[in-house]
Amino acid sequence: MVDTGIDDDLWLRPIFPPAEYAARVARGEAFERGGCVVQPDWKLSQITRRRPPGITAHQWSSAIRTQFAFVVGDQRSVAPSFAVELSTTVGRGPEASRDDRMTNAVCAAIGLQLLRIESPTLGDGGNGRRIVDYVLDARAFGAGGAADDGDPADPAPQTYRDIIGRLPDGRSGYVNDLGAVARSAAVDAYASRQVFDPIIRSLHVSWADGPAEGWAWLEVRADQFFFERVRVWQHGFSCGVDPGKLAEDLAAAAIGEQLKRLGNDEPVLYAREQLGRDLTELRLRQGELATDFAFAHISFEQPVDAEV
Repeated sequence: MVDTGIDDDLWLRPIFPPAEYAARVARGEAFERGGCVVQPDWKLSQITRRRPPGITAHQWSSAIRTQFAFVVGDQRSVAPSFAVELSTTVGRGPEASRDDRMTNAVCAAIGLQLLRIESPTLGDGGNGRRIVDYVLDARAFGAGGAADDGDPADPAPQTYRDIIGRLPDGRSGYVNDLGAVARSAAVDAYASRQVFDPIIRSLHVSWADGPAEGWAWLEVRADQFFFERVRVWQHGFSCGVDPGKLAEDLAAAAIGEQLKRLGNDEPVLYAREQLGRDLTELRLRQGELATDFAFAHISFEQPVDAEV
């Protein structure tokens, strides 16, 4: 019998038989990254053996239908370690939230870590591969530790996100900011008079016992904005960087996806007043945050010099 590295009394089965590993990678059905094997588009039912104690039949039948964007496992044993779920809805309704809770409960019971990302713009298309590559690289960087030569004038980066290098526009900055390309694209769009403002602005918060949430916005026309909101949930999981900052970077990257379509489709824009109401609501909920609200300086009030 092939040693899968997974005991029979556990609740997870290999992502696929180890003997199929090389063939699946060669066919492009799976890929390797950061010492892991990654299988796209896999259901929870494909890596679970049977219903564990403490999980109701209803929870089980609902959760095993969950479609993961990726399941990530150990290269040697192909044992699953975590899954990535992408949702195109932010702030899901009661029924979807109930389904999420059942999936969370089953994943916790079977020992599968879960990363759930909610974004209407990044949830579709090829952005998922970029996200899972980033998370795997960030976790590998954290596991390896940053080199420190002891020179306080040139400190080692604390996390993958803190690495400094050359940005797409030639400047020096955080090369592992997932929003860096979008920020450069916004400047180019401004130079070609496609947008009103060259700067993608952003913020992030972390909700107590909830997700990290990132916002990003860009003024496309006077008082009309692209706006993106991304939520990052970590269930027994660490993405290798601050989840709030990751959510903020992903929101900026989502603005970049909207910029790519500018000129082809009529953009969906948010009025300044609507963003102001959303920000006011966020401020009123500061008591629900896990950390202090660090963005009191942000305002969507009409600039004084723009008033007639």
